[in-house]
Amino acid sequence: MSVWAVVVAAGRGERAGLGENKVFYPCGGVSVLGRCLRALEESALFDGAVLVLAERDLEAYEALRAREGHGMLVARRALGGATRQESVLNGLRALPEDAEIVAIHDAARPFVTEDILRRSIELARQTGSGVACANVVDTIKQVGEDGSVITLDRSRLRAAQTPQTFRCAEILRACEEAAAQGWTATDDADLYERYYGRVSLFTAPDSPGNVKLTTREDFMRMESGAFRVGTGFDAHRLKEGRPLVLCGVQVPAQRGLDGHSDADVAVHALMDAILGALGEGDIGRHFPDSDDTYRGISSMLLLSRVMRLASERGFRIVNADVTIVAQRPKLAPYLEGMRLNIAEALDVAPDCANVKATTTERMGYEGREEGISAQAAVLLAKGSV
Repeated sequence: MSVWAVVVAAGRGERAGLGENKVFYPCGGVSVLGRCLRALEESALFDGAVLVLAERDLEAYEALRAREGHGMLVARRALGGATRQESVLNGLRALPEDAEIVAIHDAARPFVTEDILRRSIELARQTGSGVACANVVDTIKQVGEDGSVITLDRSRLRAAQTPQTFRCAEILRACEEAAAQGWTATDDADLYERYYGRVSLFTAPDSPGNVKLTTREDFMRMESGAFRVGTGFDAHRLKEGRPLVLCGVQVPAQRGLDGHSDADVAVHALMDAILGALGEGDIGRHFPDSDDTYRGISSMLLLSRVMRLASERGFRIVNADVTIVAQRPKLAPYLEGMRLNIAEALDVAPDCANVKATTTERMGYEGREEGISAQAAVLLAKGSV
């Protein structure tokens, strides 16, 4: 059964007060839209996606796609309308004829999980609709025209979110009928209810994290979680017969660094910085040189394990800075490759990772070409990634 997504990103986002469409705003070094598209791609649940954009944002999207590399799932595009309902209709009309299930999702919900997407699709397959929602935590008062107040039973209330997933033919017909009749719905499920009756809701355990970024305060809260700073240092001797590996790049040299693993001193310093920020000791504690499991292992692989630990603790990398101290060889030609390796490993934009090199003017063990050292600093933030 062919499953597609319609990603709605055509709004102005005026309430966010960012001076641009909020979906292009960076969220931990990656745009809101980029994070949303990546979540859909990595779920591996979709055959393709239609991205609905305002005409004014087409150029900005092309720049984003070139910069961040997200959007592989986007097979088609549609122009936004004057309202969200019109934008959704344009997106539905752009679906291929063989699309059977469609998940309509707001790009401003970049933290949607695979579990939410999967449950929405499965429910739509079974019943025709699958709408993500969250429990209402505040007490809701209904005020009548005469000023009378009724307190509603919040245990029976749900806050609708996206994705809202349906059988393609049915939601397209509902949107077409509403357009012909000039009727405006509150959301896609409201349209489905009007023309097909009962919709199927589900509340995922983690649905409160599926927040919609709407106001400036939403973006401030997103970026203002607990921050952690970490620093790291490492040094290795130079030895004949060893490759010189720095930030995952093999640098041509007569001697390489001696160590139990590949002795990537720069990545070791970076891992220590991350572990320090997490309060998790150092790499010797996690990857001891007494364990043959790590003999000759790539330090970039070990970095991925440190990143998994950070993610499990609820932290993401904001930015990282690495300094390599070596008299020789000259590292300038290789620094950009190192930086890109680190950015990819840390899951940040390239300008949120930095690698630089310096010498000691022939002072100390680095200056005597006995070894190479590295220092690193990182900033971590608590929050969704």
